[in-house]
Amino acid sequence: MATFRLQGSKVLAVDMTGDAVKAKNGSMVAYDGQMAFKKMSGGGEGLRGMVTRRLTGEQMEMMEVKGQGTCYFADRASEINLVSLHGDKLYVESSNLLCADAGLRTGTTFTGLRGGATGTGLFTTTVEGSGQAAIMSDGPAVVLRVTPQYPLSVDPGAYIAHQGNLQQNFQSGVTFRTLIGEGGGEAFQIRFEGDGLVYVQPSERNTVGGDV
Repeated sequence: MATFRLQGSKVLAVDMTGDAVKAKNGSMVAYDGQMAFKKMSGGGEGLRGMVTRRLTGEQMEMMEVKGQGTCYFADRASEINLVSLHGDKLYVESSNLLCADAGLRTGTTFTGLRGGATGTGLFTTTVEGSGQAAIMSDGPAVVLRVTPQYPLSVDPGAYIAHQGNLQQNFQSGVTFRTLIGEGGGEAFQIRFEGDGLVYVQPSERNTVGGDV
């Protein structure tokens, strides 16, 4: 299995010995050894995945990288966070997924009505299985624990990903900005309940929710 490690906080180094990984198109910045690159249709899900993404608006353009040596990945100087999966599932905004072990299954899932990030609509990307994935954030990500006693509410523009046994509820009409007397923000909050982890970035995307 490929080995993921960080070179600083903004470059991912993946050591491969005949292994393969899936990575965001155009994210390779350097490599040593022998590497082969192949574009993957629909994020590696074939025709069905490609059609699903066209219908849902969830865009995930990926490539397969296979070889012997070390390949380096980065994207717009984003901070990179490593996530280890042990037979569980990671839910991540497609624009925040940088790289994943080739053995991990990627897909698209319906997440309910919300003011999601531009281009994602009501769906998000899933990464499932055992292995490592690298997700990106605009600024250093914060990993927040959710327990049955302590649910969590998140601004959808700051949400990156989550994993664990969590349920999502999307609440409209109340925003973080309206509480402090400012307008122009998202008219949604994402409320997580259960037991798991939520990844949040210290900046916000433009979202499709707008003002209500």
